This record gives sequence, C-alpha cells and structure tokens, in this order.
Amino acid sequence: MTATAATQETASQGKPMAPAIVRPSVRRHSIKVELCTPAIGAELSNISLADAALDPDAIAEIRALWLKHKVLFFRDQDISPMEQQNFALQFAELESHPLAPSHPEADKLLTLYRNLDPSKPTYVEKTSRENLWHADVTFKKAPPRGAVLRCELGPDTGGDTIWSNMVMAYENLPAAVKQRIAGLYAKHSGEHIFGAQFAIEDRHAMAAKNPGAEHPVVLTHPETGEKVLFVNSAFTTHFSNFFNFEDFRYGQDFMPEAHHLMNYLSSQAAIPEYQVRLKWRTNTVAMWDNLQVQHYAVSDYGNAPRKMLRATLTGTELT
Repeated sequence: MTATAATQETASQGKPMAPAIVRPSVRRHSIKVELCTPAIGAELSNISLADAALDPDAIAEIRALWLKHKVLFFRDQDISPMEQQNFALQFAELESHPLAPSHPEADKLLTLYRNLDPSKPTYVEKTSRENLWHADVTFKKAPPRGAVLRCELGPDTGGDTIWSNMVMAYENLPAAVKQRIAGLYAKHSGEHIFGAQFAIEDRHAMAAKNPGAEHPVVLTHPETGEKVLFVNSAFTTHFSNFFNFEDFRYGQDFMPEAHHLMNYLSSQAAIPEYQVRLKWRTNTVAMWDNLQVQHYAVSDYGNAPRKMLRATLTGTELT
C-alpha cells in the first residue's frame, strides 16, 4: 500500500491524517516531457535531480529519454555541486578535464567561470574557444560519453547554447557521400586549440601528454546502434586513410578533395533543422549525449559574468 493510500484509508476511519510521504519512485511517474524541436531535445519538468539520483527507476527513465532525444533540459534545479555530481554518477563514472580546473567542493565538476570580478582570484578572461561546433574532448581515445551542465549564474541576455543532432546529419547525407566516407577514419587533436598560444616547448609537452586519437568518420553508437557523423570543426584535423587514385592527375588534386570533403562534413552541424537552442537561467541543467550531438556556446554576452558547472561522463574507446 502506498503512503497516499494509507493516509486516505486512515482519513476514512475518522482518525487524524499524517502527512503523506511521497517517495522518489512515486514522483517518477509524474515526470512531464515536452519536446523542444522535431529533431532534437526535450524539457523534463516536475522532477528533482537530487531525488532522481536516489531512484534507479527514475534514472532508467531519464536515460531512455536521453538516448532518444539526445539532449535533455531541466529547469529550477536548486542543487549543490555535490548533488549535481551524484546525479551524473548514476549514468557513468566521471572524469576531470585534462586541461581545465575542477570545482573545490566537487572534484569531478569542471568550472566554466567567465568574466567574474577581476579583483578576485577566480577571475578568468573569456579567451577559450567554445563558440564553434564541437563534441567535447574528441582528441581522447575514449571521448566523454556525455555531460551534465548546470548554470549557477548567467547574463541577463545572451550566452545561449545550441546542440545539433549528428545522427540526423548522417541520415540526410547524399548516398554518394555516405558511400565515400564509409570506412574512413579521421585524426582528432587538441594541440591547436589548447596549445596555440603556448611556447613551442610547452605546446609539444602538452601534445605529448595528450597525443590525440583516430576515430571512425561514421560512428556506430554503442547503445542505440545508430550511425553518427563523427567529425567536428574544433578537434578533427584530417582524414587518416583518404585516397583517390582513380582521379589522381597531379599533386594538387589530392589534398583539396580531402579538405573539401572534411569542410562539407564539419559544416553539417550548422544546419538549423538539426538544432535546438537553450536560453539559460539560473539552476537550469542540460544533459547531452556527447557521441550523438555537437554543441556551440554562443559568445554574445560581452563582459557579463557566467558561471557553469559541468560533470563529464567517462566514455570507452571507439571502434
């Protein structure tokens, strides 16, 4: 008998009613799902992520929605950094960013703090390159499986994030392009993103510690089995096994074809019909599948402060 049923039975017997104890497993059944666009994204409401972390059934339901819609949004999540970290832990082990700082209270949360008071030690200038289409840290052999990002503080306007459905991007490629990229692999590197301003010795040391990786251009998702276009304009540098001996005439014929194809594939994330855009508010949480989507952090908010915390779900090596 549920707590609510027991309370109703007591009331019918004329005895004083005690407050009903509503377990997280009961709250799970009232999750509201609202689609954001036909292509990608759903907003889930009437759920506390702190409570959901204690309820395996709720986690299973959220996971199924995550795989289906690829990015989920949760509003009004007034939770602590440790509660955010604990929620994310229900989906995978967490990893720290190899080249960025963690939160002092929750060591697996990446701090994305921008344009804070320059008199404080946490002040960071807005110099990172997040306003380009990318999936996170694809230069690792095992890129992150996903992310749980929470807004602690945002500008009054601006600072939106956009996600793009790379499963749909692959599905809609012309048949000839699908045939051309079948079996292709591409190199991914972080050296030119994170080390471009380093002295050459420091850049080489960073590259040696983070040597980059090779991934299939068309990835088979490990859980859904869907085909994903897995190149991005931030970290993917070149094809590693591209060749075309049939049409080869002179040296200048070879690399332009590869470059044009890579640029074409990377540009697919920018197609609006594949996208969803989120206007952040304080205590909004976004959870996305890093293998199925790319994202773009719009840098249009000038010197306004922006504080975000991201939990990164550990992935496995891609084949």
